[in-house]
Amino acid sequence: MDPTEFLDGGTVSVSDETYAVCRTDRDHSAAFATIREAGETTVVVEEDEVDAVDADAVEPGWKRLTFEMELPFELVGFLAAVATALAEVEVSVFVLSSYATDHVLIKETDRPAAVRRLEELGCEVVD
Repeated sequence: MDPTEFLDGGTVSVSDETYAVCRTDRDHSAAFATIREAGETTVVVEEDEVDAVDADAVEPGWKRLTFEMELPFELVGFLAAVATALAEVEVSVFVLSSYATDHVLIKETDRPAAVRRLEELGCEVVD
């Protein structure tokens, strides 16, 4: 399978919410995502929830791009294609995956460049 086939004609939604990525030592009930590792927990929360998170580091200002397509587990290189395309226009990414789809967080200030680049790949970007 070619990842560009999923991008061409695929829908990407941009979140209304703006998120913060927080390093903490516990879960947060309102987190969009929680990643637990030995020694640290990362939670992604809407920015208005940051004060409720006991975080020792906070990186605010992220918009969530959701690839509104079911991606098969055997698909190789999808995120590599997305990350490479966005890197070509100087957009940094923070990537999260769920069971069947991928989410890419980008800085809010990089949104115009990211949207243009995804549209060049054939994506329909919706707000």
